[in-house]
Amino acid sequence: MKNKRVLNLYAGLGGNRKLWDDCEVTAIERDPKIAAVYQELHPDDVVIVCDARQYLLEHYQEFYFIWSSPKCQANTKMIRSGRNRKPLYPDLRCYEQAIFLKHNFKGKWVVENVKPYYQPLIEPQYIGRHAFWSNFEIPQMDDEPKFKNFINRQNLSDKQDLMDWLGIHYDKNIYYEGNHCPTQILRNCVHPSVGLHVFNAALTGQSSD
Repeated sequence: MKNKRVLNLYAGLGGNRKLWDDCEVTAIERDPKIAAVYQELHPDDVVIVCDARQYLLEHYQEFYFIWSSPKCQANTKMIRSGRNRKPLYPDLRCYEQAIFLKHNFKGKWVVENVKPYYQPLIEPQYIGRHAFWSNFEIPQMDDEPKFKNFINRQNLSDKQDLMDWLGIHYDKNIYYEGNHCPTQILRNCVHPSVGLHVFNAALTGQSSD
């Protein structure tokens, strides 16, 4: 994908993007603190602090490949567990953006989210804990990276272990959307090897549209 422009929406720390080569990446992240760490980790990328949903609507035609990872917390099985958890509406942006891209975008695209606790409204492809909606086939991974007891890793010691596992290191504690868990932003990351696997599938796969 040399000299091809890539759009990385809801970029977070850029776990999915870490191993991508030979491309020009524009990353969209609405949290300035997270965006600043992303920029430190990926100094050659263009990082824009704004609403990813609106940016996609206005700029999708400028790119060759689009990766979108909308907010997933309201779709996880965890949201249905525990006595004190307040019921939430599921977050349906993954379907909204998949439908939009399918009918408007001519390049390769993928929308990533967690496996939902409900029957998916549009059936995705799966790799481990991830659900992928895309217009190309994503092969299964023989060596998918796994982290034991992933969801319950929530303290500072776990933060170091997760950074080592992802190969993403930074000094600050970043608290995602005002919560008090130093690992949430890391647990939001797609492992770099999974991100590379999907990226390579986009390069080599035939469009299913």
